Amino acid sequence: MNDDATALAEAIASGRLTAAEAMEAAIAAGEARGTLGAIVFTAPALGRAAAERIDAMSADAAPRATMPFAGVPTLAKDLGGPFAGLPVAAGSRTRPRLDGAPDSELASRFRAAGLCPFGLTTSPEFGLSLASEPAAGPASRNPLAPGRSAGGSSGGAAAAVAAGIVAIAHATDAGGSIRVPAACCGLVGLKPGRGSVPGGPAYGNHVGGLASEFAVCRSVRDAATAFRAIAGGVRGPFPPPAFAPPDVDAPLRIGLLTETGADLPTDPKRSEAVDAAGRALERLGHRLVPLRYEAVAPMVLASGRIFAGIVAVNLTELAARLCLDLSLAENVTQAVAESGRAMSAAEIWALMREMILVGHDLWQIFEGIDILLTPMLASAPRPLGSFPHDHRDIDLHFRRMLAFAPLAPLANVSGFPALTLPFGEDRDGLPLPVQLLAPMGGEARLLALAAPLEAEGRWRHRHPVAGLTP
Repeated sequence: MNDDATALAEAIASGRLTAAEAMEAAIAAGEARGTLGAIVFTAPALGRAAAERIDAMSADAAPRATMPFAGVPTLAKDLGGPFAGLPVAAGSRTRPRLDGAPDSELASRFRAAGLCPFGLTTSPEFGLSLASEPAAGPASRNPLAPGRSAGGSSGGAAAAVAAGIVAIAHATDAGGSIRVPAACCGLVGLKPGRGSVPGGPAYGNHVGGLASEFAVCRSVRDAATAFRAIAGGVRGPFPPPAFAPPDVDAPLRIGLLTETGADLPTDPKRSEAVDAAGRALERLGHRLVPLRYEAVAPMVLASGRIFAGIVAVNLTELAARLCLDLSLAENVTQAVAESGRAMSAAEIWALMREMILVGHDLWQIFEGIDILLTPMLASAPRPLGSFPHDHRDIDLHFRRMLAFAPLAPLANVSGFPALTLPFGEDRDGLPLPVQLLAPMGGEARLLALAAPLEAEGRWRHRHPVAGLTP
């Protein structure tokens, strides 16, 4: 089943479907699948107007020819760079949903690629969880198993894409928040390297450099097309020569890390999926370099500490800058903010220094390999309620997240690009995701290596995209 944004764009470009019809199908699918809790806010008129503008362009119009996703409906996340007309509340009751913010640079590039946003997807409060179940509601359910989480913090986005409401959706990642929901829902999730995607009117060093913005996708080709359209400097997206895919036909050294140690154990089935992906790459001519968890364990634990500390400081600064009433926030959010306020300048400086050292140490690993292949999740998607926010034990909260996705924060702290994709399914029909990491600037290589893994056909989407027949 090739139900992705590319297929939908092709249907619109060929005249088999209009952008307006695609938008109506997406709006209707969002309403019909409302029990998934994927969407927290809708602006149908905004989406319809965007679709009408696409339909008004003649088929051979130059503007439309440069839009790879012309007329494709999409959703923005209720967290991250704003999309005009879609007021962000960050999953919190501390922020009124006030309109008026202009497009971020990333949002303007989404629109320039032809994507037509019509709503916001559910996020946990300020993105502080690997489950998207804010007290403000709704709780995002996994379309593959509604009793389980869709992940976080881009869980609403992943649920919407996996359920076929939209074929591609905006997402953000400060500690795994693109990759974890994608892994939970059987999607492709690329976390771009630090600085490769704009984060404001100019570049914004979001969450102390931990966060990247991009999308969750149903296919590698969609992720590659979106990255070409969205990434790049202040003068615009990368021109085609800058994104020329690397020569992955030449043998690469694939660092194979299948386990995550006794303290943060990974389910054997998920380790087996990593090994199977490695063998598939080996059959393509690449060389496997087995690694022991001990080689990265200090970096993994440091990344967990750094993530918790930087997030706390960032939340404190955000609350002060926006004059948020944190008495309205969830208990765990209040506790995280209090820990941030209690940190001294020396403690913050030490975190930043350790962050640089993690990046340096990971570079050292890449002296002997070209790509690092790892588990993405330690277990199947967790049941709803596994990441509660009605307590103040932040050490427990962050430990739970690290135990679920031990290797997720490493890419954020180092700044390196990372990609997850499903490579099989377990006995319950849930995805077995793997993760690929590359040195800075390696997004094209990640996408080029992910394509043949996807082509093995070990995962198939269950839900067709709205507007496309199965």
